[in-house]
Order: sequence, then structure tokens, then C-alpha cells
Amino acid sequence: MRAGLAAVIGMAAPALFSQVIEFESGGLKYLTQTRNGMTIMFAHVPSQVREYSIVMVAISNGSTRAYSVKPTDFDYVRAGGSAIEATPPRRVIAELLDKAGRNDVIKLVTTYESTLYGAARNASTNGYEQRRQAHFAEGGGGRIKAAAAASAIAFVETKLPPGASTDGALFYLNPGKPLGPGKLLVRAAGTVFEFPTDGALAQKP
Repeated sequence: MRAGLAAVIGMAAPALFSQVIEFESGGLKYLTQTRNGMTIMFAHVPSQVREYSIVMVAISNGSTRAYSVKPTDFDYVRAGGSAIEATPPRRVIAELLDKAGRNDVIKLVTTYESTLYGAARNASTNGYEQRRQAHFAEGGGGRIKAAAAASAIAFVETKLPPGASTDGALFYLNPGKPLGPGKLLVRAAGTVFEFPTDGALAQKP
């Protein structure tokens, strides 16, 4: 089932306020939660780009006030208790400009679009599609394209007015291995969202 963000928001009705809901789409496990009118969903991306593990998030503001969200609001706490902060997008982009090649571009774009972007694109008003149109118009060589891909895909600081939504990827420096079991903590909408996760992908039949 290719569930869009709008469908997920419908699942997270007021009667299910603050409950973490799990569903599967495209071979991935998604978790979603609504608090203070804001809905956040996330999933682990199945592959790494260079030394980064990637988490995709999509956010919709269904409240009556504007809220700002930024990468530093997202911490991944592993089962052992150690926390990993999301790497600032500018650092990821700078690294890709310095070291990336064609394969990094392909991996970034195809992974996000084919595996994750389809779950959020129907409702996003300020997400990947808008950033993609801006950054990919710049052209350039392999490293520039990789940086442009990261710029378009990366979750960036955004102010969401009522009814607006966004999506993007968070990059966690975790060389050579997936994030594993733990929980994603998100400070947003004046509260804390907590998503316990086993770090696994859904199993395709």
C-alpha cells in the first residue's frame, strides 16, 4: 500500500491523539504521531550515503498556530542510551561537494524518491518537490549535482503556518552501520514526540 501523508493524518484522528501508529508502505515501517495538532511521521531509509544513516520525516501542521521545525530538534537515542544528533545540512552538503561522485547522486535521489518520497508527496506544501525544482535547475558536475541533491532532500529549518507541511531527510553520522534499535525524540509544537523503534524495515511479502 502506498499511503500518502494525507491518509496518515486521517489515521491520526483526535481519538488517537499522541498515540504512536505504525504502518507499512513500500517495504518500510513508518511511525506517526500527532501532538498539539502537529503530525510527524518517520521511517528509516534502507541504505546509507557515504557515512550517513538516513531517516526520512514528514510533518503536517494541523494546529491553529505557526510552528518552526529544524534538524536540531531531532535526536536519535540508541538502545544503549547514547544519542546521535542530526548532522547540519550544510555540513552534509559541504562533504558531498568535496567528495561525492555520480553514484552518490544516484543513491540520494533514487532512494528518496522511489522508497520514501512517494509516501509524503501528496500533501507536502514546502518540501522536497519545491526544493528539487530550485536546486536541480542549477546544473553542474557530479559533485555539484550531489550537493544539489542533498540540498533538495535534506530536512531544513522551516516555519510551518497552519495547514502547511514539509518533508525531508535527516543525516546521522554513523559510519558503516544502521542506526539500530532506539527511539527518535522530536522537540516540536511545544512538546516532545517519542518514537520507539527497532530500527528495522518492513518485510516485503
